Amino acid sequence: MPEAPTASAIVAYFDVDNTLLRGASIYHLGRGAFRRRMLGFRDLARFGWQQLRFIAVGENREHMASARERALELAGGRSEAELTELAEEVYDRYIEPKLWPETVDLAREHLAKGHEVWLVTATPVHIARVIATRLGLTGALGTEIEAVDGVLTGRLNGQVLHGELKASAARDLAARLGADLADCWAYSDSRNDIPLLNLVGNRVVVNPDAALERYADARGWATLRLRPASIREAQRRVRREARAARRR
Repeated sequence: MPEAPTASAIVAYFDVDNTLLRGASIYHLGRGAFRRRMLGFRDLARFGWQQLRFIAVGENREHMASARERALELAGGRSEAELTELAEEVYDRYIEPKLWPETVDLAREHLAKGHEVWLVTATPVHIARVIATRLGLTGALGTEIEAVDGVLTGRLNGQVLHGELKASAARDLAARLGADLADCWAYSDSRNDIPLLNLVGNRVVVNPDAALERYADARGWATLRLRPASIREAQRRVRREARAARRR
């Protein structure tokens, strides 16, 4: 049985790509940019190849570096408002149909418990914030692109939010909110998020890649397969085991 409700914040962290939606969100940004003639066909083809590879084998450092380069090429010289407008259009046209309703429902189970639900992703934060807002989640942490006077420079503000850096950002957020990480939750499909998953007291791997599956099995972590029985059990686990947080 979960403990009595706490006055402290509890955070559920959700990865985005291949956890909340099928494939890579940066690819859909590329599709939207192509539609607006911000990119050529060759650029779109590169985005498409990355998407197919990502679905087949998961993310790796090469994928992350390539995605970063494409995002920066797209962003340079454009206004923050223009990128946000593009992200809104991309969400409506491409991302919403690719969302896994089962994972979205899990996020809403956490909201019902009084938890804060934050997306934490390597994708540009402009896209992540739009996804979070449209789904009624609390907020999003993502890769920051540098801007000067509202114009994107084409350089990163810091580094890609990936691996250890993703865990560090999640730790900083918990500290700002006064959340006890032992009560917090994290969901991801990727071995690259092992630092994030190890950070919290409750972790669930979602359709994991082979390396994460081995790691999770060795530690007895919960695994969510996007099948009805597995989804129902994951939802029951949140209702049964997650500590409630008083509304703030």
